[in-house]
Amino acid sequence: MKLRFAVLAVAALAAAIGAGTGQAQSTGRSVWEGIYSPEQAARGEAQYVERCAACHGATLNGTGEAPGLSGGEFVSHYDQLTVADLFDRVRTTMPQNDPGTLSRDQYVEVVAFLLKSNGFPAGAAPLDRRSEVLATIGIQAQKPDGAAQSGN
Repeated sequence: MKLRFAVLAVAALAAAIGAGTGQAQSTGRSVWEGIYSPEQAARGEAQYVERCAACHGATLNGTGEAPGLSGGEFVSHYDQLTVADLFDRVRTTMPQNDPGTLSRDQYVEVVAFLLKSNGFPAGAAPLDRRSEVLATIGIQAQKPDGAAQSGN
């Protein structure tokens, strides 16, 4: 009986871990579908310059104290996660000296700017500020076959 319980517990744990790591796989939308507006990304750039560039660099390349926010390493870190994962990390930890001090709208604008800076296309509608909506948008480092051409 104990062995059967242990096997079931391990199977349940493995399923839970698998579900968490494959989150972006089951989402309905992708960052390649134009999920933020150009205007939103422009506002995010202004927020970035004011609140983020001192640590992460004017060109998002990072500094000695903070990592870069553009390029292969950054994108691969979020590959197969969701936009909610990125948004919630930025919202709860940045700016490092004063986390949580921007509004949800300001944080989502910064995320839109990060998406633009990493080559993901803009669309007509702004990115939603609700984590539950952002959790339905997967981040894929590589552009999938058939994805729309960049609209930025």
